[in-house]
Amino acid sequence: MQETTLQYRQELNECREIFTRKNEDYGPAWRVLRPSSITDQIFIKAQRIRSIEEKGVQKVGETVESEFRGIVNYCIIALIQLELLAQGKNEAPGHADLCAMYDKHADEVMHLMLRKNHDYGEAWRDMRISTFTDLILMKIMRVKQIEDNDGSTQISEGVEANYSDMMNYAIFALIRLKSNSKQS
Repeated sequence: MQETTLQYRQELNECREIFTRKNEDYGPAWRVLRPSSITDQIFIKAQRIRSIEEKGVQKVGETVESEFRGIVNYCIIALIQLELLAQGKNEAPGHADLCAMYDKHADEVMHLMLRKNHDYGEAWRDMRISTFTDLILMKIMRVKQIEDNDGSTQISEGVEANYSDMMNYAIFALIRLKSNSKQS
């Protein structure tokens, strides 16, 4: 489990670095996005990964790894956006506050992963990377349905839990991709 925590933190740190640098370049321009638009951004990235997996060829220079990192960051952006909207805040927080919010949500999702990983016994290490892509796409469909139902569910988890799961699947894929490249 220590190896998982270390690998997870390494991937998360790379994602955070990208988030921070893009925030410095663009500011929090994503604050204009509705939660459903953030969900669609995650969908676009997951669909591109699946297309590359199925075709075996890509024509755009961005790597599959960069798309998984984008999924991680958009999931955290979605969690931040939902938190800010629930608080009734429309203004964009400053850079330091955004980074603190990023860290808070990243830590919460990582602790969720550790609890689930304990119960599932690191089963993700034996899963295919394409399965992570499919699971992310399934979770996106769930989120879209919840969004179409104005956020209400009868017995299911809400959108936050689905964003957290998508983020964890994306980080698992990144860990597996990195370990696969070391074996080659």
